[in-house]
Amino acid sequence: MTARRTAAGIALLGLAPVALTVLTATPAAAHGSMSDPVSRVAACYAEGPESPTSAACKAAVRVGGTQALYDWNGVRDGDAGGRSKERIPDGKLCSAGSDEYKGLDLPRADWPATPLKAGKHTFRYRATAPHKGTFELYLTKAGYDPAKPLGWSDLEARPFAKVTDPALVNGSYVFDGTVPARSGRHLVYSIWQRSDSPEAFYTCSDVVFGKAGGGTGSGAAGGGGAAAPTERQIAAGAGKSSLDMGHHAHTGGAHPDGAAAPVAPAGGKRLAETGGDGATAPLALGGAAVLAAGAGVLFATARRRAARQRG
Repeated sequence: MTARRTAAGIALLGLAPVALTVLTATPAAAHGSMSDPVSRVAACYAEGPESPTSAACKAAVRVGGTQALYDWNGVRDGDAGGRSKERIPDGKLCSAGSDEYKGLDLPRADWPATPLKAGKHTFRYRATAPHKGTFELYLTKAGYDPAKPLGWSDLEARPFAKVTDPALVNGSYVFDGTVPARSGRHLVYSIWQRSDSPEAFYTCSDVVFGKAGGGTGSGAAGGGGAAAPTERQIAAGAGKSSLDMGHHAHTGGAHPDGAAAPVAPAGGKRLAETGGDGATAPLALGGAAVLAAGAGVLFATARRRAARQRG
């Protein structure tokens, strides 16, 4: 083998681990939100971030801006690790303590609501980036007052539904639960704790039991009817999301859960990570530059040695 080929081989071997470093350094992402009963943030996104129709969603935009709605699938805590009650303070459950989503914490009785009744119900959770994990659903206690800030003590101590790795059907996790009896306006709080990461996702879904639960009323009794965003709406707003998935979660290669592989975000903003953040990729690329420079030196040295041998 000539010195030139040897040097080229060294250079390629030096760059191979760099490629692996870049790939493994990109944080894995997971996003989603409840679609049945539809979450507060998803319902407001479906109304239109720039011009929502309900009074509650308009108020949420005034407080938190439109970006929170474009980021409808990212209410999360990257370091939850099963400690949600310790990490999220009372009054900030719907935002998961995130300032971006503070508009979702507004205590009011006119959030768009989904009709719900006691007994068996099939729940759907739209997962724009599926990952393994456990879902827990909590219902507010009898006597819940939606006009007051939501605290952990407003929820039943135990989830009424809990499932690990439910079926993924057409981009949504689907699972059953038995809803306790209630009357009037209440709230379903979901925690999706990933098993491959400390990250957890949260949703507040406003629901109405009884005759007032038709979803067509207004005010404290029934609230405006809530609707989940359509696939067309999700795709249309993906470009304005500061997250990374949107509809692109279903355009990649194979995923361990049977869904498409997630696509890494541009800019690394608000990554839903298994570890690391947007700075990880530049670090990996910096390492790549160092190794590439070293390979170049080896190549130049080998050429000079070969030239001396020929002389």
